[in-house]
Amino acid sequence: MLPKAIASITKTILQPFLADDLVKKYAKEKPPLRSELFSIEQLQLYAKTLANNHPLSTGQPAEQLLKRLADNESLLLEVHRILTESVKTNHRIVPAAEWLLDNFYLIEEQIYTGKKHLPKGYSKGLPQLAKGKLEGLPRVYDIAVKIISHSDGRVDLKSITGFIKSYQTITPLKLGELWAVPIMLRLALIENLRRLATQIAADILNKNQADFWADEMISTAEKDPKSLVLVIADMARSNPPMGSAFVAELKRRLLGKGTALALPLSWIEQQLSENGFTSDELVQLENQKQAADQVSISNSITSLRFLNTTDWREFVEDTSIVEKILRQDINQVYEKMDFHTRDMYRHYVEKVAKNSDWSEAAVANLVIDLAKENNSNFHGNHIGYFLAGKGRPQIEKIAGMKYSVRDYLRKFFNKVPFLIYAGSIILLAVLFTAFLINNGIAKESKPWMFFLLAIAGWIATSRLASTIINWIATITAKPSLLPRLDFSKGIPAEFRTLVTVPTMLAKVSDIDGLLESMEVRFLANRDVNLQFALLTDFKDADSEIQEGDEVILQIARDKIVELNRKYGSNKNETFFLFHRPRKWNNKEKKWMGHERKRGKLGELNLLLRGKNRENFMLIVADESVLTSIKYIITLDTDTNLPRDAAWKMARLSFFRTSSHEAM
Repeated sequence: MLPKAIASITKTILQPFLADDLVKKYAKEKPPLRSELFSIEQLQLYAKTLANNHPLSTGQPAEQLLKRLADNESLLLEVHRILTESVKTNHRIVPAAEWLLDNFYLIEEQIYTGKKHLPKGYSKGLPQLAKGKLEGLPRVYDIAVKIISHSDGRVDLKSITGFIKSYQTITPLKLGELWAVPIMLRLALIENLRRLATQIAADILNKNQADFWADEMISTAEKDPKSLVLVIADMARSNPPMGSAFVAELKRRLLGKGTALALPLSWIEQQLSENGFTSDELVQLENQKQAADQVSISNSITSLRFLNTTDWREFVEDTSIVEKILRQDINQVYEKMDFHTRDMYRHYVEKVAKNSDWSEAAVANLVIDLAKENNSNFHGNHIGYFLAGKGRPQIEKIAGMKYSVRDYLRKFFNKVPFLIYAGSIILLAVLFTAFLINNGIAKESKPWMFFLLAIAGWIATSRLASTIINWIATITAKPSLLPRLDFSKGIPAEFRTLVTVPTMLAKVSDIDGLLESMEVRFLANRDVNLQFALLTDFKDADSEIQEGDEVILQIARDKIVELNRKYGSNKNETFFLFHRPRKWNNKEKKWMGHERKRGKLGELNLLLRGKNRENFMLIVADESVLTSIKYIITLDTDTNLPRDAAWKMARLSFFRTSSHEAM
């Protein structure tokens, strides 16, 4: 046993006899994840076989992965210290060990990421295996292990996607399992690195022991050749490991050092012959093992980098059966939505399936079927009506969804939110006031004193109660995301949007400032289907036409044309000007723009629908574009339009305007 007084790794490196415990410890480790190498086609065939041999447990799920990850971290750090001390003491290390040392920072990062993305209890929510070597571990973890085993640690998106798709032709995976694929691959790669690292560390310790005996023999052969046989006897009594690492290193050190050292080499050959080996065979085996370890280490580290740089959202959508079903949405709106909206829909399907006896695919098919049945109703023919709208209770009722206490409370609160909110504030304020009255006034006090204290207490405590309830609400209430279309790659032509600024043309000096602001908005939100317009009136006056009106209007027109040409538009199809004439307002007794801002927007909407062009005395725009504009974003003169804000606003408008049009 290793003496307690000698515990440091440095002493282990320098005194190989003290490494026995570590060698025995590492000898108990499982071999690296290596199986027959498969091509992509072979992997896909194997995936079907694996799917047929994955019995799932119905018992209480266990949590083993976190403990295993902690063990892997501890052992990898221990091996890292051994390798570091080997380098410091000028001991030769193999190429695989150099890979491990050079990239250990990456391994530490991946272990941290593994802990972060694997919270306690996470794996309990995943289907677990009922039998086999990985019994009690998530099914998706075994899939990750098999992929790594049959690729020698080298994984890429094509092979993973092909494997998962092929597996699902036999057994569909749950949505949570697809999201778990990258973290399970990460854990399996760390497990593989742990096994490779311990194997490398054991070989280093065995080589150090070989170096120790080689130094002893060479020194004895030079100083006292007659005592060499005693050193060999000491080595034999120490029962050295007759593995490839020890034999190869000892032979390398002793070969060609003189005839005196032929005796220990002969003894080695005799010991090996009893087990049917020769030293040459073991040297060759050691070289092959070093090469294999180097490939496995480099593949595993390269794969860890791949996990960090891959967009797993695309992988999940590409392999998800639920995603494939939901894309059958009869009006094809679902596929045009942004990722977060689609993900919200999928997670609701997952929630219903998890709390019912239905599979995720069955729930998704139910949504599609109900949407088809409601084809005549705009609200009901989009799957979002059932996944994020008023159709949810219908899905939950048909699927027989079981509610938790938390779900019941949330449903109750959502039915009467104001009553719960206001009632909670009132109740809390009453309790605080009662406490103040009880502790702040004597029992023999007159009734009017109670009354005054109650009023004062209510005024003081109602504010406190409101603050407390608001704080609780922010913690417990979850915001509901509005469904959104994906315009990140550009606003589609059918959703052409106009950014308009209603304003006044009072004097010539105002024009440059208005156009400069419009140009800034354009540069921050450039899109072929996004137009920008000034919607203008003259200032109020006592007559319909004022001196200088024509000059102001001509300059504004020229500036708009110039701005269009500056950005390559000769048809005035990017920047517009809509100017209205003054009209007599009998109430104000003034000539002015009809109903000012509200009137401007109303008449612009009529113009975009091909009506009432006579309401505008000047239009600088490619009028063929006007009827294709679907949405208008209205800004004040001093309002900025931040970068990419326009398409983010436009994508929300579809669900609002569509509901209005359907009524």
